Amino acid sequence: MARHKVDISGFNTSNIKVLTNNEMMELFKRLKSGDSTVREELVNGNLKLVLSILKKFVNRTDNMDDLFQIGCIGLIKSIDNFDLSHNVRFSTYAVPMIIGEVKRYLRDNNSIRISRSIKDVAYKVLKLKEEMTTVTGKEPTIDELAKILEIDSIDIIVALDSLKDPISMFEPIYNDGGDTIYLSDQLEDKKEKIDSWDIRIYLKDAVHKLKNKERRIIIDRFIFGKTQMEIADEIGISQAQVSRLEKSAVDNVKKLVK
Repeated sequence: MARHKVDISGFNTSNIKVLTNNEMMELFKRLKSGDSTVREELVNGNLKLVLSILKKFVNRTDNMDDLFQIGCIGLIKSIDNFDLSHNVRFSTYAVPMIIGEVKRYLRDNNSIRISRSIKDVAYKVLKLKEEMTTVTGKEPTIDELAKILEIDSIDIIVALDSLKDPISMFEPIYNDGGDTIYLSDQLEDKKEKIDSWDIRIYLKDAVHKLKNKERRIIIDRFIFGKTQMEIADEIGISQAQVSRLEKSAVDNVKKLVK
């Protein structure tokens, strides 16, 4: 396999059409308005983006066909979740998601060994990042680092991610002898939305029937997206107590809504 080529069986990559940013924005507008027929066009028009990312993983697997399919899954997820209101290029949003899918697949299906060259890139980036932050007082962006080091932004993302160890959302991070606090308890969920008006009414009534402290925790956690640690500092109790009160409040809301 050539160094800068990705071979996909039964697929002529030279015939892939590449969409311009304006063309993509128009298609996304149609997709968001309910025209699902443009979804396939968006996928096909961004396959070269997938291939450009796969070049970074050619030495990590013997089956590029499978990796291409995984990359396409990441692309489809990006298309389905892309928000036009964020005013960013689609590639900026899609690249980390596609890389994430590929890395998860490789982690789950292979014994990965990070190459020395990738680690060297990561260390160069971290060193430059620290120097620029010290001089300017603010953290540089990936694009700024890429320009100075003359490295693709994708290479920097892959290199930095290679230094991270995966951790389970259910990793216990605190236990005071009572309820265990898990990593998932500290994560804000921005995807869950309640669109049904009647459910919103039931929930509002149920929350107002909670005790004052429970009600405040529920509102801070699920409306304002605060972490348990932030709430604990504001109320003046331990994080473990916040966790217990939150679980109690959620159970009470479930009972009241039923």
